[in-house]
Amino acid sequence: MTRLERALANKQNDFYPIVNFDKKKDKLFHFDLSAANTELTAADIADTEKFSAYIDKKLSGSGSRYGIGGYDENRTIYQRSELFNGEEARTIHLGIDIWGPAGTAVYMPIGGMIHSFAFNNNFGDYGATIIVLHQLETIPFYTLYGHLSLADLAGLQEGKYLNRGEVLAHFGQPNENGNWPPHLHFQVIADIHYKKGDYPGVCKLSEREKYLHNCPNPDIILNMMQYAEK
Repeated sequence: MTRLERALANKQNDFYPIVNFDKKKDKLFHFDLSAANTELTAADIADTEKFSAYIDKKLSGSGSRYGIGGYDENRTIYQRSELFNGEEARTIHLGIDIWGPAGTAVYMPIGGMIHSFAFNNNFGDYGATIIVLHQLETIPFYTLYGHLSLADLAGLQEGKYLNRGEVLAHFGQPNENGNWPPHLHFQVIADIHYKKGDYPGVCKLSEREKYLHNCPNPDIILNMMQYAEK
């Protein structure tokens, strides 16, 4: 366990919920978007409307308020975008996705300063993205929020401080979130490496160990995976 992971674990019960999820009454569906999911076809993945319909059907069919999953998952869904292809494709997911309706509010889990933001407007990219700088037990770290509403970037300024529990942003529509079904990509980053408004959310299998070391499991903050049902 790294120093950052220890610091996060020590404060796990103090983080504000990133979305309005009531563990006592809300259902949470666990999405598996790896090759093990044979229900999701290549045609579904390639077509944003079909992909969205699949997500919606699973959520409504299970009576779940949100869907969740994806950390360290070797995914096939990135075949839908040239952004992830190359001599070695990027397939290992470095964050946790929370699937739900567009417009869903995203809250600050802990106080922090806006580090950077951008509209990463490629097919399959983050779309509207915000990165926040935090400090815990003298350790600086970052949280990344991808697939947001473009309106959340309007008037935003680097250096602006937001308190724990403040609304940071909202889930975006496909036309502003990189052409994905509405959801939040939430990622913890130890070292941002001088990047601004963007950081890889998916890595090559050959670089998995390096990236997972720099991007610890976001559920340390979310504390939601234990409630997920398949």
